[in-house]
Amino acid sequence: MTRLEHRLHELTVGQLAERSGVAVSALHFYESKGLISSRRTAGNQRRFSRDTLRRVSFIKVSQRVGIPLSDIRDALGTLPEERTPTVDDWARLSENWRSVLDDRIRQLERLRDDLTDCIGCGCLSISKCALANPYDRLGDEGPGPRRLLVRHGTSGPPPADERAAHDAPNPCRPDPCPSD
Repeated sequence: MTRLEHRLHELTVGQLAERSGVAVSALHFYESKGLISSRRTAGNQRRFSRDTLRRVSFIKVSQRVGIPLSDIRDALGTLPEERTPTVDDWARLSENWRSVLDDRIRQLERLRDDLTDCIGCGCLSISKCALANPYDRLGDEGPGPRRLLVRHGTSGPPPADERAAHDAPNPCRPDPCPSD
């Protein structure tokens, strides 16, 4: 490619930042993590191919829905020759992330539902938690608010005993409508 062709098909880091709405420092960070790449000019300036704009958009949308950068990098690594994601690629990759997002939604719903009175046995009400967590069995699972911690590295639902603990009435929260 001639220099003129490069200028027509490449963006400076400032142009990429302006077009993508991502700070220059973030673009440098993405590059250091292997999410995007650039070439260097003779004057050691970064030049990005125009399709990097789509790659940055893919990264931003993925981050927006809560996908960690390491997972985004892994997903981009599945593309042949590290090409820019297409619509079909996005459909396939986002479908793979669907269960992770569904798990996160369930986790947020649990957090919302227990937020007022309970921090998942961390504990706000020792006298009431004896009912929800007898013999401190959640303590055997490890430190912290066990009922509300996000379970990383799992794609399925929580184990049956954890579901049962969550599905049981929360004695820390008053019953909104007593049964007749």
